[in-house]
Amino acid sequence: MTSNSERTVLAIDPGSAKCGLALVRRDGQAKLVLLWRAICPTEDVLDKLQEASEVAPYQMIIVGAGTRSYDLVHRLREHMPGIGILVVDERDTTQQARERYWEHNPRRGLRRLLPASMWVPPEPVDDYAALIIAERVLTDSS
Repeated sequence: MTSNSERTVLAIDPGSAKCGLALVRRDGQAKLVLLWRAICPTEDVLDKLQEASEVAPYQMIIVGAGTRSYDLVHRLREHMPGIGILVVDERDTTQQARERYWEHNPRRGLRRLLPASMWVPPEPVDDYAALIIAERVLTDSS
């Protein structure tokens, strides 16, 4: 059983070719915990909803208001009519996601001497962008 201050959300960073997803929980002490993350082709997002719910049930879906968000929100409402969907500004999430990638995957050697913002991660960071979107909402709603 979760207390009123606990909340789990699924955040989605929509894109034209791929989407990032992050399942994030705010616990009773307002600490944010990343439970699961994934990147998938945009057309496969609905399939990933079940995978996320197997990790933990979520009470809301948060969608970044960027590329393809309108189409995605429409598909989500048809697929899950009973869940709340919040569309939020996703400004600067890509840059913040790159920095977050390096926090989770520390740079080695000479790379660690330069700021993370100077390096482009070797893989997509859409899942980290979704994490940033979730953090913005869960932090603002505490």
